[in-house]
Amino acid sequence: MRGIAVHPLSPRRQRAGAVFKDESFDSRLSTFGFRLSTPGESSVPTWIQPLDPLSSLPLSALTAGVPLAILLVLMGGLRKGGALSAACALASATLLAIAVWHFPWRLACLSMAFGFLYALWPIMWIVFASLWLYNLALANGSFEQLRRWMANHASGDPHIQAILVAFCFGTLLEGTSGFGAPVAVSAFLLLGLGFGARDAVTVSLIANTAPVAFGGLGIPIVALAAVTGLDQMKLSAMIGRQLPFFSLILPAYLVWVIGRRKGLREAWPAALVGGASYALAQVLSSNYWGPYTTGIVAALFSIACLVLLLRVWKPGGRETPDPSRGAQKSTSEVAGNDLPAQPGPGVQPATQALAAWAPWLILAGVMVAWSYFKLFQIAQRNVPVPFLHNVVFIALYHKLYTAIYQFQPLAAGTAALTATVVTALVFRNRPAVILSAGLKTLKQLRLPALTVSLIVALAYLYNYSGMAFTLGAALAGLGKVFPLVSGYLGWLACFLSGSDTASNLLFGNLQVAVGRQIGVSPILLAATNCCGGVLGKMISPQNIAVGVTTVGLIGREGEVLRRTFWHSLLLPLGLSVLAFAQAYWLKGMVP
Repeated sequence: MRGIAVHPLSPRRQRAGAVFKDESFDSRLSTFGFRLSTPGESSVPTWIQPLDPLSSLPLSALTAGVPLAILLVLMGGLRKGGALSAACALASATLLAIAVWHFPWRLACLSMAFGFLYALWPIMWIVFASLWLYNLALANGSFEQLRRWMANHASGDPHIQAILVAFCFGTLLEGTSGFGAPVAVSAFLLLGLGFGARDAVTVSLIANTAPVAFGGLGIPIVALAAVTGLDQMKLSAMIGRQLPFFSLILPAYLVWVIGRRKGLREAWPAALVGGASYALAQVLSSNYWGPYTTGIVAALFSIACLVLLLRVWKPGGRETPDPSRGAQKSTSEVAGNDLPAQPGPGVQPATQALAAWAPWLILAGVMVAWSYFKLFQIAQRNVPVPFLHNVVFIALYHKLYTAIYQFQPLAAGTAALTATVVTALVFRNRPAVILSAGLKTLKQLRLPALTVSLIVALAYLYNYSGMAFTLGAALAGLGKVFPLVSGYLGWLACFLSGSDTASNLLFGNLQVAVGRQIGVSPILLAATNCCGGVLGKMISPQNIAVGVTTVGLIGREGEVLRRTFWHSLLLPLGLSVLAFAQAYWLKGMVP
């Protein structure tokens, strides 16, 4: 990339994708809209992404959105399974990329293969390792102890259970792992507390928003800083001045989703304490400590504050069980296995409470240590994807598109596997129990792994063909009102890719470029992209596919998408208003 200079020519000449050889850089690029100078030569053909292949940017953007519409209609409207919906969307995107964007079919196949590879490692690797830990906890009885602990401390109230399990506990898991595993574990726990399967997944997905920007030890913000060149601490601080507003209201929003006004009247103190404590810790940690442990610190502080509140306050109106909800079940009953059931809710000895939390505290501790000692980087191999690396030229950013697969043997999934092994040693589980939990995890993830792979392949095809950049460029043309849609750009990217990290990698630079063009802080818009991605994760097919694995809804992902879609559209409206205010009226909030 060093030494490359790009000079755009007429818009008419930029519309068609092109292939050229490096030995005639200037003449070939000038023919198709650019003149490129470079100190080195190569015989590998290079293809230029067309931003406006149909000579009308709005029409091109609408065309680029067709596969996404197909995905939404099939899953949300027709309630088709995630794998079928993703396959149809991928097929339509491939046809459009080749026919309209003139994307060479070999590059299309390579980009999709790259996406499949990334889906398997590291995404499905961390999901597999995290769910292996969950299944091991299920097998050795510690997860049942956790269910009893939650039942004892949540007073049998579904609103408190949603806050304590989906919000507090789910955010702790998100801070350590992510990629849908927190949704799967939280949903199963809620199922054992009496929630219906669809309700459990819906609540867990909505709750899996506030912590995502700082999830996986702050990886989304680290990636955003790397791709934009902006100061990481400033990005962390800016996100810590946007996301806490949603963290504050999210527990109350969950209560409203479950019980509407009556629920809020009964459980508002718990919603206030849970949200305020999390938001306070999130602000302080993100602004003064950085992104790495903000998710874990905020979750633990929120759990502690909520438990202390529940010692002196109980929700009103729950003297008798709620007839609209199912009875509480042990985890063995929910899972349909033959493990002995534990006693029902009652006084729980301290040793059992410690056993309940041990696997997840071990997971948090291993993840923090893994990050602190930078174990992720040991034996890392950066492998350029043959015939794709630096072969695609991004017209929007005036640079070549790298295609480097980072293989990390000690990735986050390996850290989660280490936590699983440590947990097995602490609980003295027999090898047969450990192996059985692993095989059960493999069986659970067969279809979700296919769905996730198809979705990530779709995202990579969108990126390398230029279709994603066409969508971004259309929104960037809004000028001064762009902050109102900045968050929805991140929302769109996260819906497509299933990852806030991928959302930042995709549109982080675009946000910075637009900010400099319209006179708005690049720090603000880059942070807004990250926060918008957070709010789009609840409808990501990838996230839903993993989330339904533990509650018996595999193949019925469309039913879940229908339940979360309008929540996902509503919440970013608040972010849009906040970002617009910070851009023009509350500039003092921007670091």
